[in-house]
Amino acid sequence: MAVVVFFVIHWYTSLFFQTFFQHRYAAHRQFTMSKTWEKIFFVLAYLFQGSSYLSPRAYGILHRLHHAHADTPEDPHSPMYQSNIFSMMWRTRNIYSAVFQEKYPVPESFKKNLPRWDSFDEFAESMFSRVGWSVIYFGIYYLLGAQWWMYLTLYPITIIMGPFHGAIINWFAHKFGTQPHEISDTSRNMYPIDLIMMGEGYHNNHHKFPHRSNFGMKWYELDPSYMMIRLFSSLGIIKMVKTAQPTSAAKAA
Repeated sequence: MAVVVFFVIHWYTSLFFQTFFQHRYAAHRQFTMSKTWEKIFFVLAYLFQGSSYLSPRAYGILHRLHHAHADTPEDPHSPMYQSNIFSMMWRTRNIYSAVFQEKYPVPESFKKNLPRWDSFDEFAESMFSRVGWSVIYFGIYYLLGAQWWMYLTLYPITIIMGPFHGAIINWFAHKFGTQPHEISDTSRNMYPIDLIMMGEGYHNNHHKFPHRSNFGMKWYELDPSYMMIRLFSSLGIIKMVKTAQPTSAAKAA
């Protein structure tokens, strides 16, 4: 039971920092923050994402490419052009690595207003860091009395938690669910599955209104991440950006 509790806590904390910092802040700039707070969130994202930490700069570019080219051959992760979820994840991983190393052709407009801390990202993305976190997680599982099946199921997901979350949305939220908004791609809302995805499952809503901080639109579409954003705003940690809600994916950057 203790291992399951740890897994659940890691699931939600890792997911929150991905949707809050890498997605809504880095990729979409739905709010602003001081450079001091930005660096604090760099560190917090690293601590809670651990071995699956993703550079906010590279993530932001990759996600902007996704919005601009959703469900086309230029989309970094579209199930329309991959035979299975694993090949999609592998392709995404390779493009992400090329973007991180600045070896992937990216229009300059997609590079604007991205949080950047190169020395920190180099360390956080290093093999030393990823392997180190994997060893730490193994030790936690051992100390919490993990059973053999937990090492075969929960432990691998713990190591790749960030990409695992991404795969759920990038694959399943383009195949299953509802499409309340008519747009040019296959994005869908996965209610009630979003109860475990902290707002990210309202993918069709998000593709229709990429700058909207609240991914939920109907009364029952609860977006817990937006609640935290409002809390941070009320505390003065961030400042909400008032902007029109563009429907053009190219404006998502």
